[in-house]
Amino acid sequence: MNAKKILVTGGTGQVARPLAEALAAGNEVWCLGRFGTPGVERQLNVLGINTWRWDMDDVARDGLIGLPRDFTHVVHSAVRRGEDGDFNAAIEVNSLAAGRLMAHCRTAEAFLYISSGAVYARQTLDHAYTETDPVDGVADWLPAYPVGKIATEGTVRTFARMLGLPTTIARLNIAYGPGGYGGVPMLYFKRMLAGETIPVPLDGQQNWFSPLYTDDLVAQVPALWEAASVATTLVNWGGDESVGMTDCLRHLERLTGVPAKLVESEVTRETYRFDPTLRRSLTGPCTTTWREGIRRTLGALHPEHLER
Repeated sequence: MNAKKILVTGGTGQVARPLAEALAAGNEVWCLGRFGTPGVERQLNVLGINTWRWDMDDVARDGLIGLPRDFTHVVHSAVRRGEDGDFNAAIEVNSLAAGRLMAHCRTAEAFLYISSGAVYARQTLDHAYTETDPVDGVADWLPAYPVGKIATEGTVRTFARMLGLPTTIARLNIAYGPGGYGGVPMLYFKRMLAGETIPVPLDGQQNWFSPLYTDDLVAQVPALWEAASVATTLVNWGGDESVGMTDCLRHLERLTGVPAKLVESEVTRETYRFDPTLRRSLTGPCTTTWREGIRRTLGALHPEHLER
């Protein structure tokens, strides 16, 4: 993908930053965000990425005024996660931000909204979720998060139709890789290093997920833009492989020699396994196996612990 003008929100995050950096090689890229982490805005600027201060939590003010409108492609990754438990704020902030962004960029060739697999109604731990499975917005580990995502999906579908803006909603699984904090597997590894217990499901079961390595994520975005439609294309966005979280933790043990202290519990951080059929039809297969991806991520972020 070259010679495009691309807008990325959440450009300092685990998902969007490596995407913005990769796209900047042959395109004009703009990143929107608060840039609260010292030095991060400068790091992006050095790579030739334009930055624009945007606080989506400020619902009283349209922070997009003055921003160029002639973007050809948009990826909206920024999110108010709702750690404060305020459901109404999660709905208002996320929905309004998406609507304002789509209205501002209404002439774009394609708009990509990054949603989450956390919107699905929980079924069996190993269920392979498809795009037609029911949603319910229940996540005990972060209750307001899926509610905000579902509300924003509704906003995105509406604006796509009203503006004639080709759109894809990609419900993301667990993204991980050498950038940022490394993703959920590295969050668990930090707990392993601290000697903390990690809750896992009862009776020897495990949560399943479809991890998506950074390189594959970045490579698949142009295809997700290409698949965009005014009717809104909905796709589950995860890796090709289904992985048990306990299996992932045991793999971390083998690679590092650091023990994972697993404790069975009724409440765990739920994850979701995706059926990759539709996504593969749009993007083609992934190129990095999850075991190799974990090894690369450890090598980048915790090389001193990588034994073999």
